[in-house]
Amino acid sequence: MGEFRCIFLSDQKGSYGVNNTLVEKNEVSLYCCLAKSFMSFLKELNDRQREAAETLTGPLLIIAGAGSGKTRALTYRIAHLIEQKMAQPWQILAVTFTNKAAGEMQRRVEQLLAANFDLGEKNRPMIGTFHSVCVRILRKYIDKLGREKTFVIYDATDQQSLMKRLIKENQVDDEKIKYQVALGMISKFKNQLKGYEDFLNAAGNHFERQVAILFEAYEKRLKENNALDFDDLLLYTVKLFQKHPEVLDEYQERWRYICIDEYQDTNHAQYLLAKLLAAKYRNICVIGDSDQSIYSFRGADITNILEFEKDYQDAKVIKLEQNYRSTQVILDAADSVIEKNKRRKKKKMWTEKEGGDLIEVIHARSENEEADWVAREIEKLMRLKQVNLKDIVVLYRTNAQSRVLEEAFLRHGLPYKVIGGVKFYARKEIKDILAYLRVIHNPNDTDSLLRIINTPPRRIGQTTINKLQAFGLERSLSLAEVLNHIQMVDEVKGATKEALVDFWKIIMDFQKRAVELPVSELLRQVVKKIDFKKYLTDDGTEEGEMRYENVMELISVATKYDETDPELSLAYFLEEVSLVADTDQITEDISNVTLMTLHSVKGLEYPYVFIVGCEENIFPHSRALFEEKDMEEERRLMYVGVTRAMHKLYLLAAKQRMLYGDYQSNRLSRFIYDIPGELVETTGLEPKREIFSAFDQRSEEEIAEETFDPKIAEKKFKDGDKVAHASFGEGIVVERRGDLVTVAFTDKKISIKKFAANIAPLEKITS
Repeated sequence: MGEFRCIFLSDQKGSYGVNNTLVEKNEVSLYCCLAKSFMSFLKELNDRQREAAETLTGPLLIIAGAGSGKTRALTYRIAHLIEQKMAQPWQILAVTFTNKAAGEMQRRVEQLLAANFDLGEKNRPMIGTFHSVCVRILRKYIDKLGREKTFVIYDATDQQSLMKRLIKENQVDDEKIKYQVALGMISKFKNQLKGYEDFLNAAGNHFERQVAILFEAYEKRLKENNALDFDDLLLYTVKLFQKHPEVLDEYQERWRYICIDEYQDTNHAQYLLAKLLAAKYRNICVIGDSDQSIYSFRGADITNILEFEKDYQDAKVIKLEQNYRSTQVILDAADSVIEKNKRRKKKKMWTEKEGGDLIEVIHARSENEEADWVAREIEKLMRLKQVNLKDIVVLYRTNAQSRVLEEAFLRHGLPYKVIGGVKFYARKEIKDILAYLRVIHNPNDTDSLLRIINTPPRRIGQTTINKLQAFGLERSLSLAEVLNHIQMVDEVKGATKEALVDFWKIIMDFQKRAVELPVSELLRQVVKKIDFKKYLTDDGTEEGEMRYENVMELISVATKYDETDPELSLAYFLEEVSLVADTDQITEDISNVTLMTLHSVKGLEYPYVFIVGCEENIFPHSRALFEEKDMEEERRLMYVGVTRAMHKLYLLAAKQRMLYGDYQSNRLSRFIYDIPGELVETTGLEPKREIFSAFDQRSEEEIAEETFDPKIAEKKFKDGDKVAHASFGEGIVVERRGDLVTVAFTDKKISIKKFAANIAPLEKITS
C-alpha cells in the first residue's frame, strides 16, 4: 500500500469504486484529496513505522524498541485504517494499560484525522484500558452469568477492608495469614481464570486451605454486595465469551480490527480475551518489546509476546529499531547488556545521533561517597551546562537505597522528589520504629506511645486505649504514668491487661539499656524483641521484604553514632532524624531532581540518568541469583534503566556499602562488565586502570569465567565443612551443586539456606 491507487469502476447505479470502497460519483474527488493528504502524513514516518501503519489486515507483531516511536506508529495505523475505509472508526478496538496512555492515543488519532473526519462521540475508535473495555461489555451482558448489571467495582481499599472483615468473621489467625497475602493469592488465581474450587483442589497444606476458605467467603460476599473486583472484570468477560458465543460474535463483528499496546505486559486473562476477540477476523496487531518485560511480579507473562507467532503462524513481524531518544553509545551499551538474555525477540537499536558522551562508571569507596558524588555532579551540570533539575533522574533497585541519596541532596541543598514511594523518613515502618526509640528516650511522648502501643498487634484495641486515657484524665496522669500503674486500672482486665504489662516492661527494659548500648545496637535489639521482621514480612510479599530492608537501612544510619557516648547517642540520633525529616517537608520546588526505582521509570525519559548501586546482590538483586528467568528479568530492568537516558548515563557502585544494617562488599554488577570498554570512561575517585582493569587487561570471556565459575562451590567447600556467615553465624555445608552451596545453620530460626558460592560472604572454619 505504499502508493495510493485511485481506481474507478462504475456500476449500474452510478456509483464508483475507490480503493475497493463503493462511493458516490461526487465523492470520488474528495477521496482522492483525502488520500493524497494522508499519504503526506505517512511521509513523516520512517520506513519501518510506515510499513507498520500500512499493514492493515491479518496478524501483525510490532517489536518496538525503547524510544522507537511505537505510539506514533500505532496511532498512524489506526488513522490509516479509518482513512482507507478499511473500517468504520467504531470497528476498531485499541487497548493499553493506563487511562493516561489511552487518552494520549485518542488525542493523537483525532489530531491526525481532524482536518477531514468528524469523529463524534458515537463514531470514535474504542480506545481504553483492558478494564474499561470489559466494564462496557459486562454492563450490557453480565446478567447472562447470573449477575446484575448494576454491579459496583471494588478498588484496592474496598478489597482490603472486606478481607480484613472476613479474616475476623472466619476466625482465621491474622498473625499467620495477612490480608495482603490472601488477596495476592486470590488475584493470581483469578488472572489464571481459576476460581476458589481450583484453589481448594490445589491447596497442599493448612495455610493454603485457610486461604481457600477466605477465597470462598470473599467470592460469596462480593456476590451478595453485587460487586466485582478488578480481576473479576477480566475473568467474567472471558467467561461470558466462552459460555455465550453469540455475545462473542457480536463483539467480533463490532471490533474487526484490534490493536494491543505494551503486549509484553499482558497476563493470561488479557491474552485469552484478545485471542477470543481476534479469532474471527484475525486482524490483530500487538506492539511491545520483550526486552522491557519487567512486571512478572504483577502477573505479566513474557511468553505472550514471545509466542505470538505460534498462535498466528502467518503473522507479519516488523521491528522498530530506530531510536529517537538516546545516543548510539547508550544504545550500544543497552544492547550489550540485553543480548545475554535467551528469551527475547532479537533486535539492534540504532539512531542518527551517532557517538555521544561515554558512559561514566564511578566506583566509590562507600554508599555515602557514591551519593555525594551524584550530588556534586548534579551541581556541576547545573553550573557548567545550565541543566535544569527536572532533566535529571537517579534510579535504584530498591526503595531503601533512596535514604542516603536524600540525605546527600539535603546537605547540598538540592531539591528532589521521590516517585513511586514516599520519602524514606515518611515511610510507615520507619515512623513506627522511630516511635519506639522516642518513647524509650522520653516515655511522656504520648503521640509516639499511641502509635506503638498496638504495633505490632497486641490485641490492644481503641476501646482499651479510650479507657486508659479516661483513667489518666480523671487523675491528671499522662498515658505513660497510667501504664506505669496499670494494675490500678480496674476497667482493663485479663489478657488485655497482661499485654499492656508486657508492653510496658519492654519499654522500661530498653530505657535501662539505652544508657549502655550504642543506638544501632539498641535499635537492632528493639527490632528483634518486638519481632518487627515477622510483622513486616509475614505477608510473604516483596513489598514486605522491602519494608524490612528499610528498617535495616535505618540501622545503617544509626551506626554513625556508635562511637558516641551511649548516654548521648540515642538523643543525637533522634535529633538528626527529626531535622532530616523536617527538612523533607520544605524541599518541594518547581524544579526537582527525581528519585525513583527502576521499575517506576518505565515509559519515561530524561536527558541525564544516574543508576546507583550497580553491584552484585543489589543490582542484580540477590533474589535473582538462583533462577535464570529471574536473572533475565533483572537484565531487562537494567536495559530499561539504560534506555531512559537521552544524553548522558552514569553507573555507580560502592566498594563497601552499609545497607540493611550490615556492611557489604560486593563485586561490580555483571551488567557493567557486559558493556564494551570503548563505551565507558571512569572518572572521579580513582584512576581508570585501578577501577576498571577488567576492560584494559582481560577479555569479556575471562571476566565471565572468573566471576561465574560453576565449579567454585566445589573448589571452596566440600560436604561437612564448617562455615561462618557474616549475618547468620556458623553452619555446616550439607550439599554442593554447581555454584550453589547449601548450609544448615546452628541457629534453628535460620535453619537451611542456599548461596551462590562465588559471592556469598561465607568463610570456611579451619580450626
